Amino acid sequence: MYVEISGLRDNDAPTVVLSAGLGGSGQFWLPQLAVLQKQFRVVQYDQRGTGRSQDTLPETYQLADMAAELANALAEHGITHFDIMGHALGGLIGLQLALDYPQRVNRIVVINGWLSLHAHTRRCFQVRQDLLRHVGVEAFVRAQPLFLYPADWMAEHAERIEAEDALNLAHFQGTDNLLRRLQALMKADFRPLAARLDHPVLAICSQDDLLVPWHCSVALQAALPDASLLTLPRGGHAMSVTEADHFNNLLLNWLSDTAPQRFSQAG
Repeated sequence: MYVEISGLRDNDAPTVVLSAGLGGSGQFWLPQLAVLQKQFRVVQYDQRGTGRSQDTLPETYQLADMAAELANALAEHGITHFDIMGHALGGLIGLQLALDYPQRVNRIVVINGWLSLHAHTRRCFQVRQDLLRHVGVEAFVRAQPLFLYPADWMAEHAERIEAEDALNLAHFQGTDNLLRRLQALMKADFRPLAARLDHPVLAICSQDDLLVPWHCSVALQAALPDASLLTLPRGGHAMSVTEADHFNNLLLNWLSDTAPQRFSQAG
């Protein structure tokens, strides 16, 4: 698995791991890197079967596999205690890590995530699957920004969107890999396990998210023993990109407010 470490170089420095969504690429976090690198050892990675972590995923691929792969990759770099911030799928990987490796995870940030799959999100995923299976990769890639960004932001950044489309086509993770990762994501259900997730969690969402209704984060926060909720009025599913400054300020404030938890070495 491709892992990139930046920011503070001290092995004892607080570490934050950044886990992307369905696209899987660590490059998703570019708008957060500069501010996080001043205070943390920052870990970006490309999820298995995506980007620079090329592989063919098994048909039985599950969220627990994604968590185990990340835990093993971090251990290979000597990283055994960390905060994790994840976008959608990446946030669920963070929750799964906390369940399977509770002594390693300090805090979790879940961006536009959920406790269990919402009917609206399921429909969106089914539409995307149909595009991929019956129309093709190009149609899937060109539709993707519609689920990520607000319409006005897309219009203002049309050239950027076209460049992203070209890049995503050139580095597409493969139909089978994407469908297997998506199926694993859709099956994830933390409702029976929420009481065990007693780590400090920040659920942060955008009220104009087209893909994941923002009240999914409300439900997630309500189900967890030690969770906070922050909502942005706009920004879409990828508000860490479209509203980066506002998002970064909220994030850093929460990390500062919960800083004593950072050094927990339980177990």
